[in-house]
Parts: sequence; C-alpha cells; structure tokens
Amino acid sequence: MKRALSTSNLFAIEHDVFDLAGDWRKAMGNPERYGAWLIWGNEKNGKTTFAMLMADMLSHFDKLLYISGEEGTGKAFVQTVKRIGIDPTNKRLQWQRYISIKELYIVLKSRRAPKIVVIDNVTVYSRELNNGRFEQLLKDFPEVLFIFLAHEEDGKPYTAAAKLIKRLSKLIFYVEGLTIDVGGRTEPCNLFIDETKSAVIYGQQILNN
Repeated sequence: MKRALSTSNLFAIEHDVFDLAGDWRKAMGNPERYGAWLIWGNEKNGKTTFAMLMADMLSHFDKLLYISGEEGTGKAFVQTVKRIGIDPTNKRLQWQRYISIKELYIVLKSRRAPKIVVIDNVTVYSRELNNGRFEQLLKDFPEVLFIFLAHEEDGKPYTAAAKLIKRLSKLIFYVEGLTIDVGGRTEPCNLFIDETKSAVIYGQQILNN
C-alpha cells in the first residue's frame, strides 16, 4: 500500500503539462500531457477540422499520430488537411489509416512511439474499447495523451465507449457549428473555428468585439 501524502507533499508534486500559448491557453490553461480528451458533436459541424487544428498545435510539443479510422486518407480528408494549411515538413505530425487497438499497442511500444494519439472515431473502435479495454489502454500507457473523436446521438456521445470516455476525460470539447464548448476539468468557455485563418479564437474575443 502506498504511503499517503501530506498537504505539503501534495503541493510539491511537479506535473508534466503543455505550456500552451495564446487562445489555446486561455481556453485550456496548461493541461497535463497524458490521459484522455474527448471531441464530440454531430456530423458536419467541424469536429475533424478542430481536431486537426489541435493536432497541428500539439505536434509542436511531441510526436503525434492522427488515426483516421473512419474516413481513412481519402480525398476529402486530404483536402481538409491542405485547407487547414498544415506544414508538410512537420515530421512530428503523422497520419494513419485505421489500425486495430492491438496494432496501436505495437506502435506505442516502439522506440519512436508517439506521445499523443488522436483516434477518429470512437464509433469505429467501440468494440475494441469496451469491457475495460479503454481503461486498460490508459493504464498501459500512462504517459500518453489520447484524444478521441465521437459522434452525437440524442444529445449524448454515441456508443457506450464514447460515454465512458466522456466521463473519464480531463478535457471535453463539444463542437456545434464551428463553435466549441470547452469543459471538463477546466473553467467552461468557448472557442470558435475561424475557417478564413485556419485557426481557433477564444470566445471572449468574439464577445468583446
């Protein structure tokens, strides 16, 4: 049994966080670099665009793998990557068609494993993440950040796996009409997708204008 911590010991813990900047920091603070985040909402509302913008930003901190399990690397997906203006010379950001969770384990155990994984979409992986497998994934890779995308049905994340991920996620992003409600273990706020600039804007800037 592990020894309990005193309050001074608790306050002395150093946390491994992302040192975010600009509007990302205003909305998210400096979040920890591990665990789970969830991006969810109805189809055709900007989830993938937002996920790509976030992936591009986070890849400047660590190697990131974006798994396009639902769309693959088809024409529409590639066009979105180009439209956002992601730098093709950024070697820290990699793209992957569907791979099984079993194959993902092999990737994450490799010498040059990514420290951030975006899984798009939970619907495709619902069976592979059920029955305790999602929790086991977090336990087996405690220093990895997993960002999941999920569809919406009846006002809730679609599939039982997505509902569980929402309950255990440190940050939750609900996307509707290019507007992102940011919640979870942070103060609620909004981000907006500016398609003309391929960027996100902190909500308070919109309100002030």
